[in-house]
Amino acid sequence: MSVVGVHPRIAQRHPEVTEADVQAAMRSMIRYQQRPTGEWLAIGFDGNGRLVELVYVYDSDDDYFFVYHGMTPPSTKTLIELGLGRS
Repeated sequence: MSVVGVHPRIAQRHPEVTEADVQAAMRSMIRYQQRPTGEWLAIGFDGNGRLVELVYVYDSDDDYFFVYHGMTPPSTKTLIELGLGRS
């Protein structure tokens, strides 16, 4: 089973987004894609039905996701990058 780590900086910078919100959003991702840098960008719903923007890295050897950015609502730039918004 995959393990999801959440950087504490997320709650510090965005107090409205808890670790539980990030965990829920990771379990309910509706769109994701890998960037050329190797990191992943995604959006998913938290337990309150809010759309959350996530940036994470994935270690396939350990099946470990490390989320180091999360915020709600997702930025327009993120929605465009994921093909869900207009440029």
